[in-house]
Amino acid sequence: MLNWAARFNICCLLDNNYYPSSYHQYEAILGADAIDTLQMPAGNAFSALLQFHNSRRDWLFGHLAYDLKNEVVPSLHSQNPDGTGFPDLFFFRPRIVMLLEKEEVAIGMLHASKEEAHAILLECLAMPATVEDPTPPVAQPLQAYLDHDSYIAAVKSLQQHILRGDCYEVNFCRESFITNASVYPPALYARLSTLSPAPFAAFYRVEDKYMVCSSPERFIQKKGSNIISQPIKGTSRKDADPATDDALKKALFNNAKERAENVMVVDLVRNDLSHAAVRGSVHVSELFGIYSFAQVHHMISTVAATLPEDQPFTEVIRHAFPMGSMTGAPKKSVMELIESHEKSRRGLYSGAVGYITPEGDFDFNVVIRSILYNSTAKYLSFQTGSAITFYSDPEKEWEECLLKAAALRKVLSASETTAP
Repeated sequence: MLNWAARFNICCLLDNNYYPSSYHQYEAILGADAIDTLQMPAGNAFSALLQFHNSRRDWLFGHLAYDLKNEVVPSLHSQNPDGTGFPDLFFFRPRIVMLLEKEEVAIGMLHASKEEAHAILLECLAMPATVEDPTPPVAQPLQAYLDHDSYIAAVKSLQQHILRGDCYEVNFCRESFITNASVYPPALYARLSTLSPAPFAAFYRVEDKYMVCSSPERFIQKKGSNIISQPIKGTSRKDADPATDDALKKALFNNAKERAENVMVVDLVRNDLSHAAVRGSVHVSELFGIYSFAQVHHMISTVAATLPEDQPFTEVIRHAFPMGSMTGAPKKSVMELIESHEKSRRGLYSGAVGYITPEGDFDFNVVIRSILYNSTAKYLSFQTGSAITFYSDPEKEWEECLLKAAALRKVLSASETTAP
């Protein structure tokens, strides 16, 4: 599916990598070859998305970039540099949709016949089972706007804001990037999925802009009138020794700091969903769940709600965006601090990629553990972050950023320097 889809200028492959979850609907879902598209800057993007969907009543695939925050809170702005150039909002109506579930695949096309769908299946099956990489490994070093000392100083500054009562928790990120990069994104995605398979993995292409993603986090899902959001807060390394690994999971579950961070974001998500949900329907269906992934263990909670009938599906997304796990609390204050302390725009990072069904159901991930690439500018970027509280140890937060970046750095096989 990846090899077949990557030849189209616009495509989106979403893969759960066989991760067990009662909330998953498909093993993989693909939209390819745009019939028409919607691209919008922050301002009227959510209303335009609703109109775009209502006028077509078809499958849509696309993204919400972090700077849509400027529409949600009009007083916010984005002045830091952005090397990858993804639009604030982009959705496309695909000519072809594939839904893969266990040993079955459903192929949908506009006015398609069974013969045409079968021909596409045969094309996919004729593709190589592995991804050939026509480009050499990345040779240029990774750079970063925030080196160790600058990062530590920024964390300490944020803690002073927390001490003054400006906020309680801030998700603080740093960008690593490569200039003059020449890579083959499908091969990057294949390597990343092998090293770090994740339930919200994605390969996404919009003309010359690419995202390869191994995200473990769901932003928000809608099935009928039911909504769930599954924020992650709390991370631990893994260990090859089963006894040690089990101890690490127990330590994560009992860690007071991680629990405090998780409760903060759960309360934030509950508040976000309450603006669009049926009164009294918002509830926490799981608190402090410990889930294991290829590189790390995470603490994940699930917040659920019920939507009123005839509620526009964009309302719940707008109230919940950007997701609390990638901002902090209170949202407006921390987004202002993020803008002043981070040195580059997040762009698609900490936004969301996903799909919307003809009925208005949807499922979106959180864009983390991702590599972004602009093939025209030859600019490659990834970002990592952690939650800063008053009790955070700046050195441990630095180490958490490096831990989360381990698989991405291994995929790129490059050493890191500091940008001027």
